[in-house]
Amino acid sequence: MKTNIFKIKNYSKLLIIFLSLIFFTISNVHAASSKDALSKKIVNLASVSAAVVDLKSGRTYLKKNANIIMPIASITKIMTAMVVLDSKLSLKEKIRFRKQDKININNYYSRIRIDSTLSRGDVLRIALMSSENLAAAALGHNYPGGLPAFVKAMNKKARQLGMKYSYFVDSSGLSEKNVSTASDLSKMMVAAAKYSTIRKYTTTKVYTANFKKPRYRLAYTNTNALVRGGKWNVKVSKTGYLDEAGRCLVMVTKVNNKDVVMVLLDSFGKRSPTGDAYRIKKWLATGNTGSVAKSAHNYQQSKLKKLKLEQNLSQR
Repeated sequence: MKTNIFKIKNYSKLLIIFLSLIFFTISNVHAASSKDALSKKIVNLASVSAAVVDLKSGRTYLKKNANIIMPIASITKIMTAMVVLDSKLSLKEKIRFRKQDKININNYYSRIRIDSTLSRGDVLRIALMSSENLAAAALGHNYPGGLPAFVKAMNKKARQLGMKYSYFVDSSGLSEKNVSTASDLSKMMVAAAKYSTIRKYTTTKVYTANFKKPRYRLAYTNTNALVRGGKWNVKVSKTGYLDEAGRCLVMVTKVNNKDVVMVLLDSFGKRSPTGDAYRIKKWLATGNTGSVAKSAHNYQQSKLKKLKLEQNLSQR
């Protein structure tokens, strides 16, 4: 009788172990299949190039033409901000806007009056949140050694961050020669997210800057509609546009309770970067791949052919 009880107890233990192994296996298969499904069903985007990365773990959720070197327009200003902040120059110091700053941006339109002054902190804020090009030019001009030293520091910082395919020629991003890749920019955004000042300034919705000599005020708004709308939890943000670069957007935002880096380059249409951000958010949450207009697909094909041709010619 004792022997039978002993056998029953052993069989019970074995059965529990066996069932546990089955449950563990099924759970792992389900988890793996969920990850595989996410990786196989790539979201449709209107952007020519894109990268989506988990800020904390570094896990790559998406790469689309992420290693193609492209103009990045005002996304450049994120690197400008890091160089300014790394320099430890006083953010309270008054910066004068000079005629040379206007020349450095090819006399691009700005509401700022030449010879007026503004604190370096406010200059940096309006360069980031509202993409003020004259402000970004002044930041470079008022760096020890001037703009040449500033640009050198930008490229040094890029190398330190492992941005192997990035190159900068100015502090504003108005030159199409400021180039990078979506993969490189994801590294830049991971680094930028560590700067509290960049987090604060890039997510400022509206701001009024008080200039002096003469005294006047200018109101600025954030160029990212997702920041202005307030429905998204955006930690870092920057938009960019040039004819050569198309519509660009980089962000660190909360998705599924995780901080995610989104890099969207050369997006088709004025609202397409925002649309792509929504598609990515939905895709990460549900796996829904979404859709984009045929014109966006055609645009991407023509731009990819052009970019690849240019890079092949440059390598000869």
